[in-house]
Amino acid sequence: MKEQSSIPTSKVERASKFVRTGAKVGGNYVKHYAKRFITGDASREDLDQANAEDIYGSLSELKGSALKVAQMLAMDKNILPTAYQNQFSMAQYSAPPLSYPLVVKTFKEQLGKLPTEAFESFTKSAVNAASIGQVHKGTIGDREFAVKVQYPGVAGSVRSDLKLVKPFALRLVKLNEQELDHYMEEVEERLLEETDYKLELLRSKQISEACAHIPNLTFPKYYAELSSERILTMDWLQGLHLKEFLKTNPSQNLRNQMGQAMWDFYNHQVHNLLQVHADPHPGNFLMMENGSLGVIDFGCVKVIPEDFYRTYFQLMREDLLWKEEELVAAFHDLCFLYEDDPADYKVLYVDVFKQMMQLLGAPFHKESFDFANEEYFKKIFDLGEGISKRKEFKNSKHPRGSRHGLYINRTYFGLYNLLHDLGAEVRTTKPEWLGEVVVPG
Repeated sequence: MKEQSSIPTSKVERASKFVRTGAKVGGNYVKHYAKRFITGDASREDLDQANAEDIYGSLSELKGSALKVAQMLAMDKNILPTAYQNQFSMAQYSAPPLSYPLVVKTFKEQLGKLPTEAFESFTKSAVNAASIGQVHKGTIGDREFAVKVQYPGVAGSVRSDLKLVKPFALRLVKLNEQELDHYMEEVEERLLEETDYKLELLRSKQISEACAHIPNLTFPKYYAELSSERILTMDWLQGLHLKEFLKTNPSQNLRNQMGQAMWDFYNHQVHNLLQVHADPHPGNFLMMENGSLGVIDFGCVKVIPEDFYRTYFQLMREDLLWKEEELVAAFHDLCFLYEDDPADYKVLYVDVFKQMMQLLGAPFHKESFDFANEEYFKKIFDLGEGISKRKEFKNSKHPRGSRHGLYINRTYFGLYNLLHDLGAEVRTTKPEWLGEVVVPG
């Protein structure tokens, strides 16, 4: 893959890149409508493909928050047309890497030495490249290390990048502007944390130690002496990403074992630690030869406020779906409903959010759940598609949902999609208080 020898870091350079991208997208629309007028043969899929390639090409050169937003959008299969999803998913672990001289410069600034002085050997080319940083392989003796190096200018451009990416997000995701503004502060906080590798080092150690007892999970060891604000060093884990793993035609037992480890990992974090690895995309996991699941990235962690946790997860109780008064009160607490909502809108909102919680909570309502179930995911897709078309949501003067729910919803839908791709059936372990409910007959 072609390497970049530089990266735009100033606000002016990055804004100019966005303007040029917008002009390309506009040109694609002109060509599309001209072709349709002249020949009558111009497909929406071709337009989406051209726009997706141009937008991803620009974002991958800019890297940082703009590319991270694209990666986040690609995780939700309901949000984007296929062309965008396929392009943006490349940000998970195969973005164009930066050249070696820029890596050397970062090492000198951060550790005061060359990569080859810190390690006995060090790959000049990146092994993986994502949105915030790229990974190189280093060795000391017979020990192998994954060394994550952050791209220049990423931390300082988070706020300005989010403002620049907003018009694209509004058009692609079809949220109204109030919703987008409501969630931007939460996204900005998480992205700023994600650029702080010292914080990631601390959280990586804390969460991996707290989850070490879970069967079939493997975590790398982290090395503070070889890390800094923009360099993070950990053990090298050998394994396959999900797509490559599935090509090996794994047995159903192995799929279930990997899926169980993934479910138990998230269950323990959310319900016992009240903080969670909130970036469940395929690039952050490795399927290892010994049958364990390797977890390799703790950059994005959501700390869950206790009051939000209790209110939100009571919606997973199947019996609550039949208790209208309690359900409506919970929807108000979580900002799904507002006192000044028109009466007819309120009826619709309660019905839609009830369906949403039924679907999200379905795995919690059973002892085990088969995530290979295509019908289940079709229902999720159809509900999301229906919401995006309703004027009552498009024209709402209030954002729908607590800002804290953004990363929790993202975590669970990301987890469900991973388990679906894995084709796993898992025992849906859950807190006792959530499992001890009796549904009316």
